Amino acid sequence: MDAYDLTGSLRDAGELAGCSHHTVKHYVERRAAGGALDRAAARPQLIDEYLPKVEEWVERSHGKVRADIAHEKLVALGYTGSERTTRRAVAQVKAAYRAGRVRVHRPWVAEPGMWLQYDYGDGPVVDGVKTVLFVAWLAWSRFRVVIPLRDKTMPSVFAALDQAFRRLGGVPTYVLTDNEKTVTVAHIAGIPVRNPQLVAFARHYSVTVHTCVPADPASKGGTESSVKISKADLVPKDTNLRGAYASFAELEAACVAFCEKVNTRPHRVTKRPPVAMLAEERARLHPVPTTPHTVAFGVTRQVPANTPMVTFESGQYSVPHTLLGQTVWVRTQGVGADEQVVVVHVGEDGPVEVARHRRATPGTPKIDDAHFPPQPEGPLERRPRPKNAAEAEFLDLGEGARLWLVEAAAAGTPRMRVKMTEALALAKLFDPVEVDWALGHAAVHGRFAEADLSSILDHHHGRGSRRPGGEHRALRASEDSSLTQGTSAWARLGAPVQASGTDEQVIA
Repeated sequence: MDAYDLTGSLRDAGELAGCSHHTVKHYVERRAAGGALDRAAARPQLIDEYLPKVEEWVERSHGKVRADIAHEKLVALGYTGSERTTRRAVAQVKAAYRAGRVRVHRPWVAEPGMWLQYDYGDGPVVDGVKTVLFVAWLAWSRFRVVIPLRDKTMPSVFAALDQAFRRLGGVPTYVLTDNEKTVTVAHIAGIPVRNPQLVAFARHYSVTVHTCVPADPASKGGTESSVKISKADLVPKDTNLRGAYASFAELEAACVAFCEKVNTRPHRVTKRPPVAMLAEERARLHPVPTTPHTVAFGVTRQVPANTPMVTFESGQYSVPHTLLGQTVWVRTQGVGADEQVVVVHVGEDGPVEVARHRRATPGTPKIDDAHFPPQPEGPLERRPRPKNAAEAEFLDLGEGARLWLVEAAAAGTPRMRVKMTEALALAKLFDPVEVDWALGHAAVHGRFAEADLSSILDHHHGRGSRRPGGEHRALRASEDSSLTQGTSAWARLGAPVQASGTDEQVIA
């Protein structure tokens, strides 16, 4: 092309470029046509007359029909072309079908204090029970709140929403969620019918609850993405190397740590930490009511001042001892064998589930040991506590000394203080560890006489022969030897022996 622009002659340009002048003409005409000459000429194909039928199948299947199925149908209609041609035709028709039906998402610019979205995710298994992750997302600041729940019943959801409002420091104007039964009871002509209890809850907090279109998760993509991120970090998987949770409290602590991590780092879109943006958005939020909405939590019960037990329907159930003298709400959940009694306490941070028990029967209370503080020593669990220096020195020998003191006292052993002093004296002659072992041995076998302790020590200290390194080698019975004393000394009984100084024989 440079040669042609220089000479203006096809032949001269061909000579300079070392090619035929016909080749130069081809490139010159191609440049002049703007590349239109590169397009292949349209030729009639065997499938052209069948294209309307292919378009009909694509419409009926909403763009999902397979090319091999379409080819089989075309062959049945008399089509004689190849399957390759059919695949190309079906691909072109599908591309044209999708071109006019692509959902175009317009960026959502949220206003401060206007929208809160929440959704649920499958949580980890704790104590053999599958949990639920409640994930709330404040649209403008991108602040996230993740709360683990034991179920998705209405009281649990209301308690989680109250906690979310209190963590945010205010209530937004609108709340958007799915059409769960706790929110929408039915649809009439496409209009959702709200749950009356939810309406009362929303009226209490001065918030309006909206639901997205059924089966349309894209309408609340903020929480959908937050649920995915929360599950990837909190649910034990090979990708996060997180182990199983030992308790529900451990899962709650993990959720708090996760929220602190994601809310204090800069967001990908805003380039600012959500916690910093929440400080600005909080001025546009409505105040949280001082008293939470407690209608759905059950009936009230007063915890006694000295016994952390509440009575509900002829059964007694334990609650944490820190709630002594306070008011709790009790309700039942489930039916039959799965029925449970749930206890909720409303504190400064909102409603919190504090206990969950199986149904109790009259006279058989349901008690959780974790709800009670360490109990004082009873008559069966008394341990020695020294009252003076001598007793402390004796008990410092070890567990054997403590066991000896308990067992000797139970056996009514006389002169116990004298024997304790003798044990301390022996501890200065022998290794204190051996003395402690001997005291424990004496306690186990009930040997509390005067010389029993020294006898046990002598036997233990002198048994077995010493190895070259100075260590004791214990004697052990085997197939060839026994630890039983022999009878060779009995052979001298009745044998005559020579008396000393005389020739007189006596009978031994």
